[in-house]
Amino acid sequence: MTENKAPMPNLIAAEAPPRPAQTVNPTAERQREFYYFLQLNRQLETRLERLFRQGKIVGGLYSSLGQEAISVGAASALEPQDWLAPMIRNIGALLVKGVPPRDIFTQHMGRATSPTHGKDGTNHFADLKHRHIVAPNSMLGDLIPVMTGVAMAARYLGQKIVALTFIGDGGSSTGAFHEGMNLAASQRAPLVVILENNQWAYSTPASRQVPVRDLAQRAAAYGIRSSIVDGNDVLAVLRAANEAVSECRAGRGPWLIEAKTMRMKGHAQHDPAEYVPKEMFDYWRARDPIDRYARYLGERSLMDKKQRAEIDARVERELDVEQNFAEESPFPDAQSAAQGVYCEGCHTIEADWQRPIAEVTPPATTTQAVWKITDFGALAEKPAAAPPRPHAPNVPRAKPPHIQPAKPAQAPRKHPHLGPRPQQPPRNVPAPVVPLELAEEEYTPVTPTGEAPIRVPFGRGPKDRAFVKDQPPPQAPRHAKPHRHDTRKPSNNKRKR
Repeated sequence: MTENKAPMPNLIAAEAPPRPAQTVNPTAERQREFYYFLQLNRQLETRLERLFRQGKIVGGLYSSLGQEAISVGAASALEPQDWLAPMIRNIGALLVKGVPPRDIFTQHMGRATSPTHGKDGTNHFADLKHRHIVAPNSMLGDLIPVMTGVAMAARYLGQKIVALTFIGDGGSSTGAFHEGMNLAASQRAPLVVILENNQWAYSTPASRQVPVRDLAQRAAAYGIRSSIVDGNDVLAVLRAANEAVSECRAGRGPWLIEAKTMRMKGHAQHDPAEYVPKEMFDYWRARDPIDRYARYLGERSLMDKKQRAEIDARVERELDVEQNFAEESPFPDAQSAAQGVYCEGCHTIEADWQRPIAEVTPPATTTQAVWKITDFGALAEKPAAAPPRPHAPNVPRAKPPHIQPAKPAQAPRKHPHLGPRPQQPPRNVPAPVVPLELAEEEYTPVTPTGEAPIRVPFGRGPKDRAFVKDQPPPQAPRHAKPHRHDTRKPSNNKRKR
């Protein structure tokens, strides 16, 4: 029996100094290339939306409008040998990895020329051999344990790779997310998880499902590092992803990046997103990632109007060719429905060893099956309390004149017949004032006693008015009348003479 030689997790130490962030200085041409992929992502999805309205899309369509900078920035930090597992809103990551737009067109249109030959829809396709892309799945969170296994297997084979995948704010509440993150942390797997906090899990705001504002705080529970980044800034995402990828490649364990952004469309094309406040859309529309990046390049003389027009024209030309190819492609034959469902010798799976196999096989890995325990897990002893500071003798310490001793609490007076008198709410307490600029999910009404009222869960669906502000419960009247079935007569506390 062999011993598990996996290194211990890289725990967060409060006294450890933070490592300096990796500096990223892409060239002007490289920065213009980021703009190209941002526009390619958006214009491709704009055409897919048009095809969906024409009835040419098979299945659903999920837009990444407003989130393009996350996909482009994160995938740009990867090297060709690294592995990527996108989700439904990460078309930009596929484009950066080298997937041609025609594959995305044909896949959504169910054509025989698609990567899955018309047997699946959306972005459910993979390229394991050349581009190292793992197909997404509809089970939220399941890609994290899968990519943890990919990262562990690559390390076992001696490959210096990093595995990167995405998850949404809603998907981070699944059991697969927590199990996968815990496995990656305990095995120090070279895994980067991009948590796209786009504010809404279908029609549920993030504040209604998670009790913390920053979802990156969850990384501390696994003993791994995390960072928070502006998801609408492609260069900020690139810098954060570069740092995480370099740390994972160096063997210092997984990394969680929370990218704050906004889903500018509904969950899918059938969802009008009427549950989102108009003011919230206006706020994030002013922070559009492509417009911000174009202004950034123009202010630094990295891209003028002519260069921008050339890139936009190039995007349109390429998409015209790719869309025409997809629309002219045939649908799959009925006889091919049973082909390619199971792998029966269609391809060979061979391990790409990049280290001597003797390093991971007996006798090099044969040890005693005994765990080495250095910490017995006891509660840490508290340091001894500091002695009280002595004061000058014969000098009594007087209380400040403005501090009055607290009055002892008095028991409520009892009525001789009706029992204890009920506690009355405080009087003249102003109602809570809600600033207009306060984000909806940040507002929690508070009762005069200082406690938040109980919130009643709402249903699911596009008609939910989830953004209606909660109101504090009404106060009870000061002098409540006795119940109509109460036949007892109140006493005037006077004895009969």
